[in-house]
Amino acid sequence: MWHCFPTFSAPILPRGKPRAVVQSVVFGLMSLPLSLQATTLESEFTGLVTLEQKVFFSDGLFMEQANQQASIFIEPELYIEWNDANDSVLFKPFARWDEQDSERSHIDIRELLWTHVGDDWEFRAGVGRVFWGQTESQHLVDVINQTDAVEAIDGEDKLGQPMLNMQWIKDWGTVSAFVLPYFRERTFAGEAGRLRAPLPVAIDDPIYESGSEQRHVDWALRWSHSLDIWELGVAYFDGTSREPVLVPSAFEHNGAEPELQLRPMYLQMQQWGVDVLAVVDAWLLKFEGIHRETSQDQFWAMTTGFEYTLVGVFESFVDVGVLMEYQYDERGVAATSTGQNDLMLGTRIALNDADGTEILLGLVQDLDYGNSRSGFIEASSRINDYWKWRVDAWFFQPSEPQELSYTIRKDDYIQLSIERYF
Repeated sequence: MWHCFPTFSAPILPRGKPRAVVQSVVFGLMSLPLSLQATTLESEFTGLVTLEQKVFFSDGLFMEQANQQASIFIEPELYIEWNDANDSVLFKPFARWDEQDSERSHIDIRELLWTHVGDDWEFRAGVGRVFWGQTESQHLVDVINQTDAVEAIDGEDKLGQPMLNMQWIKDWGTVSAFVLPYFRERTFAGEAGRLRAPLPVAIDDPIYESGSEQRHVDWALRWSHSLDIWELGVAYFDGTSREPVLVPSAFEHNGAEPELQLRPMYLQMQQWGVDVLAVVDAWLLKFEGIHRETSQDQFWAMTTGFEYTLVGVFESFVDVGVLMEYQYDERGVAATSTGQNDLMLGTRIALNDADGTEILLGLVQDLDYGNSRSGFIEASSRINDYWKWRVDAWFFQPSEPQELSYTIRKDDYIQLSIERYF
C-alpha cells in the first residue's frame, strides 16, 4: 500500500466451536514432542537486523515531535521440518526500539505456526500472517491480519494473527477456511511520534461493538484459482473490523482538566472481496473490489489498474515498469481511507545488476482536491551477501483540512536503512 493514513496477546482456542475440532487441534499440538523424537529434524535459522535513520524536512505540528528519529529492529526466523517435510514449524519474532516514540518500541510474534501437509490439503495452527490481494497502491481485500501502523506509512507491516487454517487444494481451485479466535488491536504512534493522529490515541481503552471484545471468534473463507492468464480470488470475512473508528473522548487524570483523546472503536463487519490478476504479454491487469457492511454504514470500494514492463530499454539490461491505478470509495470524502477518488502513477526500475538494484517512484493525485497529492521513492541494493541499503522517502501535500492526511502535512521525510542478514 502506498497511500494510507496511519489509522500482544496469546492465541486462544475458539469458544463455541465443534468440540471435535478443538480436541483434534489440542491432541495434535500435544503430540508434537513425541513425533519430533521419532523423526529426523531439519532446521534453518536466519534473520535480519536493520538500523534506520529518519529525517523530517519540517518541524512537526506538535512540540513533542523531533526532526530526526533513529530506530533499530531485529527479526530472526527459525524454520524446523520433519516427517519428510510434511510437518513444519515457523517461528518469527520481531522487536523494535525507537529513540523518540515509546509506542513504536514494541515486540510482536509475527509468526509461530505449525503446518501439516496432506495429499491435497494443509492445516495450520498458531500465529500467522496471510496476504490477499493483487493491486499495489492499496490492499482492500487483505483483512486477516491487523496493520502494525507504527512501522510504516504504507500499511503493509502486519501483526501476527492467532488462527486455525484449513486449506483444500483441488483442480477447480483452492479453498481456505480460517477461524480467528483472538483479535489484535491496531498500533498507533505516541504523542512524540511523527505521522500521528491529531489527538493522542487511547490505545489502552478501546471500544468494542461485540461483548466478547478481543475474544470474539472471527471467521473467513476464500476461494482462489489460476486459469490460463487469470489469477482469481473470492473471499468472505465475518468478524471484528481491523480498521478502527477513532472516537473523540474526554479523559480526566488525577483531578486535572479533562484531556481530549481518541478512542479506537472496533465494529463488527461482514465483507465480500474479489481480486483479479490477468497476465497478457508484458501487461499485468489488476483489480480488487469489496463490499463491506457494519452497523454504521455499508459501501463498496475498488482499486484497479495495470503495470506494463519495458524489458531491456535502449538495448540495456534495465527493465522499466509503468504503473497506473485508480482508487475509488463509494463514501467519497466521508471515507475512512485516503483512496476515495485517487489516481496513482508510478514507475519501477530494475537495473538487473549483480546487487539487485531497484527503484520505485510514485505520485498519488487526489481527484476531488486538485491541489492534494502525495509521492514516494523506494530504492534498495545489496552491498554484499550480508548487507543491503535502502532509501525510502515520502511527501504529503493535502490542501483541505477535512482530508485524512492533513494532520501529517508537515511530516515529509527521507529514511536511510542499513540491513544485515544472517
